[in-house]
Amino acid sequence: MLLDNIRTVNDIKNIDEKDYPALAEEIREFLIEKISVTGGHLGSNLGAVELTMALHLSLKLPEDKIIWDVGHQSYTHKLLTGRRDGFETLRKYGGMSGFPKRKESNCDSFDTGHSSTSISAGLGLVKARDINGEKHTVVSVIGDGSLTGGMAYEALNNAARQETNFMIILNDNNMSISENVGGVSRYLNNVRTAGSYLDLRDGVYNTLKDMPKYGDQMVKFIRRAKNSFKQLVIPGMFFEDMGITYLGPVDGHNIGQMVRVFQEAKKIKKSVLIHVITEKGKGYEPAERHPARFHGAEPFDVETGLPLRSRTKANYTDIFSTVMTKLGQRDEKVVAITAAMPDGTGLKRFKNMYPDRFFDVGIAEEHAVTFAAGLAAGGLKPIVAIYSSFLQRAYDQVLHDVCIQNLPVVFAIDRAGLVGSDGETHQGIFDLSYLSSIPNMHIMAPKNKWELSDMMKFAVGFEAPIALRYPRGEAYDGLKEYRAPIIYGKGEYLYEEEDICLLAVGSMVKVAEQVRTELKEKGYSCSLVNARFVKPIDEELIEEAAAEHKLFVTMEENVASGGFGEKVREFMDRKEIGKMLLTVTIPDEYVEHGNVDLLRQEIGIDADSVVKRIITEYAVLK
Repeated sequence: MLLDNIRTVNDIKNIDEKDYPALAEEIREFLIEKISVTGGHLGSNLGAVELTMALHLSLKLPEDKIIWDVGHQSYTHKLLTGRRDGFETLRKYGGMSGFPKRKESNCDSFDTGHSSTSISAGLGLVKARDINGEKHTVVSVIGDGSLTGGMAYEALNNAARQETNFMIILNDNNMSISENVGGVSRYLNNVRTAGSYLDLRDGVYNTLKDMPKYGDQMVKFIRRAKNSFKQLVIPGMFFEDMGITYLGPVDGHNIGQMVRVFQEAKKIKKSVLIHVITEKGKGYEPAERHPARFHGAEPFDVETGLPLRSRTKANYTDIFSTVMTKLGQRDEKVVAITAAMPDGTGLKRFKNMYPDRFFDVGIAEEHAVTFAAGLAAGGLKPIVAIYSSFLQRAYDQVLHDVCIQNLPVVFAIDRAGLVGSDGETHQGIFDLSYLSSIPNMHIMAPKNKWELSDMMKFAVGFEAPIALRYPRGEAYDGLKEYRAPIIYGKGEYLYEEEDICLLAVGSMVKVAEQVRTELKEKGYSCSLVNARFVKPIDEELIEEAAAEHKLFVTMEENVASGGFGEKVREFMDRKEIGKMLLTVTIPDEYVEHGNVDLLRQEIGIDADSVVKRIITEYAVLK
């Protein structure tokens, strides 16, 4: 196998050029085999195989720098930099990350996980290179989806001012190439980047400008004529008009063509954007047919592409999806907004049923939130469905555009708490903290699938900003018999006894129920409260419970700083409630990738760990 010859960085340069297609095929077979076992981002990686090979052939790593936007397409890059064995533990706790990680390899020049950041980071590396007097090449790879994010345009605006080499590769997997445009643009790319042409062009311009009387006018005429022609045949004039040299489109599966263009692009003393066309999922028919399903795939059968573990129960996203269609049917003012994730957030059914009230704004969370604020100001009832880790990108818009005006926008926060295999950049463990800091914001968390439905109905009728956070994965269907009406700011007693009082938030109610069962088996008396509201907390319930309980235990899937437990502690201190309080939280640190159950054990918020801590604390009271 050709792959056996690639054990470390730059080994690909020892492969014969005629063997590049065979190597690309081996890489695809390797990725399909490994990801079918571990799960991971398959479609994007299959589409970027030749692009990654061409980059590694054109650059010298780790001296040269590649910044992968989002980073979920970096599997081939990891394979070509000597991390083949790491795929056995891909996205597992203690194993190789599914995203670039500087601590993992010096060939990963920047940690990424969210979109639209690569051009900004690359520009920073370019400036650092020039200030340090270094000569290496910096390349930012960004997808057409990520280019919908406003931060990318902020960076492009600055990149246009550069008078030093900076390569930006636009990996476009959603656009076909017209043969005529492709042929003409290939010709123009070869001409425009050739050193002889550049020298000739500059020489002609300088000679003409030196001519008396008509020189400057002739130069202006030539430039106008050239730009008018380029407008007809080159689809990249938007970038050209900004001041960024545009090359392309280039076939993203033609290694030789890309290597030639990359080598020429390195000669240009300014920012240059190379438009590369790729096919998402290329080489694996199920991924080509179903790109959304194979964006982030669970373990699957290679022959059929079907998941190895079929879902028998609905997850929280499914429940949200069903509730949204019902809300849309009952109220014509209900509208839904997503940031490029109608499938992931469960809004696809709403989109199909009410297309005029559904808005996909692309990967633009900031715009999504302010757009929702405008909808609310116009008298509609907007529901913004965004993953927890992505909503934090729109903190200022939540504060400035929604909450200052006290507009009734509903934030449906999916993937709240520990998410698992995608690691630090995707864990939703900060939302209670960053949202709680904002005046006029209100926060709820459901204990099970029925409460998610009830809370959504409550939120749509609430005349102020409100957030509803729920976890990834199977929806809890226990505690069905406990379904008291949702009352603003009020918790719900599930079991009322004495001595120990568990105050649990959202997904931790299920864990708290297990904790209570174990404590009861050991002879302890224990109450369990479903907090429901994180902001405001139920102060009256806590004050009344203090009369019958010696130890309070708050439980949440959020970092300690700014979380629910901190709010309870502040209230108890303020009211001088002299009871012991144990806060069960995620430590104030970033949590790496791994199975969620294993992560809970490692950070001490699983049932067994909590029981041990409670017994230790309670012994002090006796």
